[in-house]
Amino acid sequence: MQKRIISLLVDNTAGVLSRIAGLFSRRGYNIDSLTVGETADDRFSRMTVVCSGDVMILEQITKQLAKLVDVRDIKILEPEESVSRELVLVKVAATPEQRQGIISVANIFRAKIVDVSQDSLVVEMTGSASKLAAFIDLMGSYEILELARTGVTGLSRGAKDVKFF
Repeated sequence: MQKRIISLLVDNTAGVLSRIAGLFSRRGYNIDSLTVGETADDRFSRMTVVCSGDVMILEQITKQLAKLVDVRDIKILEPEESVSRELVLVKVAATPEQRQGIISVANIFRAKIVDVSQDSLVVEMTGSASKLAAFIDLMGSYEILELARTGVTGLSRGAKDVKFF
């Protein structure tokens, strides 16, 4: 089973997300991660989809996505030819005695403390999926109250594939 990160440039119109998600559900494919946001040109959105499967399934998904009318451009983000990141927010229970340990772990990972209350800290971290997994694993020695992940987003490296509309 392989993972594939697919970057789609799509029309920024109502129903696009529904049509793309529908393609996956109709064919019984799962979406591991999905992020969507407007680009510098508000007529278009960048959609990053992470999916898993064998080579044939991943090729089929890519071909089916390319056939959709709303999809303007499609790129497979290979790890060595792209930059991808994910954001995680972790709310950790923190007694006064535990705060320094949590802050030390956050500093090692270059994470930020974005909220402090009497009994908890909220830590924000951005990085690769493996870096986030290592951070969450270390935070697991404390009591994690809540955790939210954004999903993967990414772009290809360099200017060779840049298109101007």
